[in-house]
Amino acid sequence: MQDKSANTVWHNGLVSRLDRERLLGQRGGTVWLTGLSGSGKSTIAVAVEARLVAGGRLCYRIDGDNLRHGLNRNLGFSADDRTENVRRTGEVCRILADAGIIVLASLVSPSRVDRAMVRALHDDWKLPFLEAYIDAPLEVAESRDPKGLYRKARAGEIRDFTGIHQPYEVPEQAEVVVDSGSLAIDASAELVVAELRARGLIT
Repeated sequence: MQDKSANTVWHNGLVSRLDRERLLGQRGGTVWLTGLSGSGKSTIAVAVEARLVAGGRLCYRIDGDNLRHGLNRNLGFSADDRTENVRRTGEVCRILADAGIIVLASLVSPSRVDRAMVRALHDDWKLPFLEAYIDAPLEVAESRDPKGLYRKARAGEIRDFTGIHQPYEVPEQAEVVVDSGSLAIDASAELVVAELRARGLIT
């Protein structure tokens, strides 16, 4: 993407990330839940958020569909628009993580390159980033079809639909892999929470 923000200078403040994390009593970071539509990303994110808040942790859940009602409402589902959707979401995630918040982002984000871009954004600021692959076979995701999207895609009412018209690139080195085709929601959420605990973001 072309950088059109010339003649701008980063302005540092007097409050550090460590100051904010001390105030909150936690470390900020992002969990990026990726997988096919219908794999259970959003449902698992909701369950993880409830667990963290019940444990006294400040977290914020960012859902791909929700962002398309506001920040990303001008984007479609072409390859370029998907990349920009992921980039904007990644930027929001790292700002929230820098504020000391645990961010749960659930997006299909089918491209490995796009997901690597978001990881690099976090690496640039030395922020924790965990990729959580919500693994459900296409036939399982399609059988659930909670939004009726697969039905519409099969009927030709939706174009550029991941899993039908466009490929989903499975993560090669995800920090968490959740077999949502066989695991219950509670067990799936606990896998994510356990990884946060193992990496010291929560105690």
